[in-house]
Amino acid sequence: MATVTIQKLRKNYGAIPVLHGIDLAIADGQFVSLVGASGCGKSTLLRMIAGLESVTAGTIDLNGRVINDVSPKDRDIAMVFQNYALYPHMTVAQNMGFSLHLRKESPARIDQAVKETAALLGLSNYLDRYPKALSGGQRQRVAMGRAIVRHPQVFLFDEPLSNLDAKLRVQMRIEIRTLQRRLGTTAIYVTHDQMEAMTMSDLIVVMNGGRIEQVGAPIDVYDRPANLFVATFIGSPAMNLIEGVLEHEQGLSQVRVGGQRIAMGRRIDLAAAAPVVMGIRPEHLALAPAQGLEFTLPFKVDLIEPTGAESHVYGQTGSTSIVAALSRKDDLQLGQAVHLRGQCEHIHLFDKATGARLD
Repeated sequence: MATVTIQKLRKNYGAIPVLHGIDLAIADGQFVSLVGASGCGKSTLLRMIAGLESVTAGTIDLNGRVINDVSPKDRDIAMVFQNYALYPHMTVAQNMGFSLHLRKESPARIDQAVKETAALLGLSNYLDRYPKALSGGQRQRVAMGRAIVRHPQVFLFDEPLSNLDAKLRVQMRIEIRTLQRRLGTTAIYVTHDQMEAMTMSDLIVVMNGGRIEQVGAPIDVYDRPANLFVATFIGSPAMNLIEGVLEHEQGLSQVRVGGQRIAMGRRIDLAAAAPVVMGIRPEHLALAPAQGLEFTLPFKVDLIEPTGAESHVYGQTGSTSIVAALSRKDDLQLGQAVHLRGQCEHIHLFDKATGARLD
């Protein structure tokens, strides 16, 4: 059983602040992903939880116990690194059992724990091999096995799949998530890959510039991004953003974009004539007529990227570049002028001045 509570956590390197007051509560057994661009502070936060970085201010609480000054080896936390960090002169069995050896566990206990963990990870036939004789995926399993064999309260993963090819990444993320659910251990996973975060997590923590922008279930963060940063970071292709001006008429709001007015079907609590940013995801644009309250955008095709099931079509609406995820059956040509349609209920509206979501 492990809960992790972080309150007002700050980290400075000298006079340079890196984390600016992080507050985060992680429930027992949750799989939580810290996601954000390089340099946002997610790996620093993970290393502080592990005890590999000191705390400038604030607290890290594990099961009701503040662990700021507890040494890494006494935190009962296991970390899986990006580069595997295996000992090249040790066999798979020796690598996996090394932490138990340091604890002075009996050889019989170590052997039993290693064999049980190896069976769990499909490594039983590789226990006598050295890391150089393993594939990247097998090495990552050994690194995970070294963490699992300790039965820690919390698993920490620092971009563990970034050195693997695309196909193996998909396989390994399924294996990691399945294994975590089976063990029921709390896990905190750092990645810059928002697809990994979306598919693996119970909870996503979106970070930017040493701050948390939004915390929520993956689908909630995707469907209701809290601000412009989250809207453009989560989702691939990214959400389209089109600038406009807010207007009110008969108790309802509309956005004036170019020469047209797009009805919101609701009241937006912002002064009239305020500059806003309208967001629409690529999959919510189509050539076919939409149902219900709809809007249209003039669109000139610049580039077509077939992806298999659909095509990502890039082009211009007015002076703004946007992308639509269209059916591959839509017969479009470069330079063609068409109209894209969408439903107003799929529009996201943001305050241009603050970037905050308006509804």
